[in-house]
Amino acid sequence: MATEQSPNAKTKKRDLGKGLTNRLPSLGSPLGYLLILVLGFLIFRSLFQDTGTRKVGYSEFKDAVRAGEFARVQLAADWVKGFLPQGTVVVAPDAKKGVVTEAMPLPWMAVRVQGDAELVKLLDEKKVTYEAVAQSGLGDVFWVWLVPIGVGLLFWSYMMRRVAGGLGQGPQSVLSFGKTRAKIQSESNTGVGFKDVAGIDEAVEELREVVDFLKTPEKFRRLGGHIPKGVLLLGPPGTGKTLLARAVAGEAGVPFFSLSGSEFVEMFVGVGAARVRDLFAQAAAKAPCIIFIDELDAVGKTRNVGVVGGHDEREQTLNQMLAEMDGFDPKAGLIVIAATNRPEILDSALLRPGRFDRQVVVDRPDRKGREKILQIHARGVKLGPDADLNEVAARTPGFAGADLANVINEAALLAARKNHAAVLRVDLEEAIEREVAGLEKKNRRMNEREKEIIAHHEAGHAVVGWMLEHADRVHKVSIIPRGLAALGYTLSLPLEDRYLMSREELCDRLSAMMGGRAAEEIFIGAISTGASSDFKQATDIARLMVREYGMSSLGPLYFAQDRQPFLRSAMGIETSQPYSERTAQLIDEEIQRLINDGLQRARATLAEQREKVEALAARLLTTEVVEEEELERILGPKAAVPVPLLSHQHEPSGPSPTELPTHEGTA
Repeated sequence: MATEQSPNAKTKKRDLGKGLTNRLPSLGSPLGYLLILVLGFLIFRSLFQDTGTRKVGYSEFKDAVRAGEFARVQLAADWVKGFLPQGTVVVAPDAKKGVVTEAMPLPWMAVRVQGDAELVKLLDEKKVTYEAVAQSGLGDVFWVWLVPIGVGLLFWSYMMRRVAGGLGQGPQSVLSFGKTRAKIQSESNTGVGFKDVAGIDEAVEELREVVDFLKTPEKFRRLGGHIPKGVLLLGPPGTGKTLLARAVAGEAGVPFFSLSGSEFVEMFVGVGAARVRDLFAQAAAKAPCIIFIDELDAVGKTRNVGVVGGHDEREQTLNQMLAEMDGFDPKAGLIVIAATNRPEILDSALLRPGRFDRQVVVDRPDRKGREKILQIHARGVKLGPDADLNEVAARTPGFAGADLANVINEAALLAARKNHAAVLRVDLEEAIEREVAGLEKKNRRMNEREKEIIAHHEAGHAVVGWMLEHADRVHKVSIIPRGLAALGYTLSLPLEDRYLMSREELCDRLSAMMGGRAAEEIFIGAISTGASSDFKQATDIARLMVREYGMSSLGPLYFAQDRQPFLRSAMGIETSQPYSERTAQLIDEEIQRLINDGLQRARATLAEQREKVEALAARLLTTEVVEEEELERILGPKAAVPVPLLSHQHEPSGPSPTELPTHEGTA
């Protein structure tokens, strides 16, 4: 009857095996190199020790002794070697060259028959000089016993390490799929602290509590409290979620396990769950520590959205992660931090208290936050006297931390390309435009007719946006192609960060987007394909106004499909739309009406400001770029923006104003 070993016995046996394996010389150790050298010498000796001799049979060797062919003979315990007299020449024909060649004779060598005393008598009779070659006993022991045993131990150590497949031991072996691929960093290697994080002060304050617990857990335990097991960082891409997790580890001074959610899942069933177990086992051994899982949505998607009855490998991995987060002791100091920019697709079991029970939103920074982020990324950059980071922060609403870092880097590269002594204001402005509209393509040649159409198109955008009081202020107009498809662009940015938008502001933005098509109709007399991106952006805004914001004749109703995945059917198919076909037709009609109204307002504005449109288009054809100061000279002062009457607090739903489409160029 088989008996099952206890967990402690299994652990001791595994630790004993690991200890024995770790005591053996590894291939990268000095002793390993010595054994490899000895093995190489042994192979070399066995291959080349008999080179330069003629091997013959023992009887043939004795016949040569009787014939008196040898001048001297060497005798060993297991071989004999005979040397021909000096000056002997061997003459043999060369079959390939057809000539006779001469060569020095090779010594004759034969395996000696043990216990044969006749050879010595025969040598005495023929008066052949002979000598005995002694072999050291220590050398025999070394070559016969020590070297093979050492080589065997080395090979066994190598195979055991390949099977074990530990962290940092080279390529993953067949039996090491279940090992975690997390990158382990000590507290001194993260190199990041809260001083390196800016623009997300609320998130930093939330995570300071985690740091305090890891440093002084007694402060919380004396009152009976415990730190949350998991902290989920939510936010758009590039807002600094990974940086914030590294800063927590750097401030707390604890080991930091970092890996991506996609590293758990492999093509082999059960590998992801095994890696989760191994990750938490290693982290528990190094507690207090932090586990950081980036892109959690890769492994934490909602279950039961596939085919009924299916058993997905990702689902196994998620189940194991849920079990591990339930199982570890909150007093051990093991904290799981995860990041995602798609929280709506996460499984609800991950978000319940006891797992990721604290959710920290890492949003795009405001103007002050952007300025602080720019100051951090500009530490090692030499800025010119006219480079104002406050102005850059004002001109980059909606930019995330990664976008701002790229702006500073692009500005430094542009300054170096132009041989500037420092990064100037023009370099920063060009970097912002690269980030917004793409790379400038001055070498793209267009005929005069196309340039005229683009100039009037962009002038239409600029004039409508300038004359409507609720539209964003126009900062720059250009007819230089940028990016993949933009033949020109009008850069409009708000004067400050906005979190709510009125119906009037959205309608004016629609009219500004339709200004390009209206200008083509009025001043060119024909329409082109350049307004396609304008139509897409305008349609997106109109759809949001009708379906989510309640800003249409249909009234304050919400018609959008709910984005939460737990409202899907068991088969993973979207549920039916929550309104009738007649309502869907009314929604389409309202979207069309809003866009047509915007087009009509744009036509009326351009017809009233015909001279200014022509003046701006002529200036664009001459200089290709018109800045804000020159726009004000051509178009006059910007229409005043009244202060919105918002006296009550309101939590906006749907996309924020910084996420709404804004006109940047023509396609």
